[in-house]
Amino acid sequence: MPKKKKKAKILLAEDDKFISLAYKDGLERSGFHVIVANDGVEAIKKFKSEKPDLVLLDIIMPQKNGFEVLEEIKKSKKQKNIPIIILSNLGQDTDIKKSRELGASDYLIKSNFSMSEVVNKVKKYLDKH
Repeated sequence: MPKKKKKAKILLAEDDKFISLAYKDGLERSGFHVIVANDGVEAIKKFKSEKPDLVLLDIIMPQKNGFEVLEEIKKSKKQKNIPIIILSNLGQDTDIKKSRELGASDYLIKSNFSMSEVVNKVKKYLDKH
C-alpha cells in the first residue's frame, strides 16, 4: 500500500475571525493542515510549538503586529528558513519593503488575490522548501 503523504502544516496568523475561517477552509480543502493564531503573541507560541511548514502572516494584529512576529520568527536558528508569506490589506511600498527586509518570502495584498491564487502561492513555496 502506498504511504500517505504527510499534509503540509500551515500557520495562519490572522485576527479577523471571518477571514481566518475563509482561508482555513480554502486551505484545508486544498489538502493542508491549518493552525490558526488570532494575535501576534499566539502566532509566535504556535510557531515554536507546532513547527509549521509555512506561515501566512497578517500585519495588523493585536498584541504584536506582523512585523514584530516576522522579526522574532527569523531569529529562530532552526526554523528561520520556513517560508513566511505576508497576507495583508496594507499595500504601501514601505510595508512591502519592510517585510522583505525582515525576511518575508512574499507579500500578498488580500484584495488582489483569490483563494486559489493564495493556495497556488503556498504550494509554490512549499515545493521550493
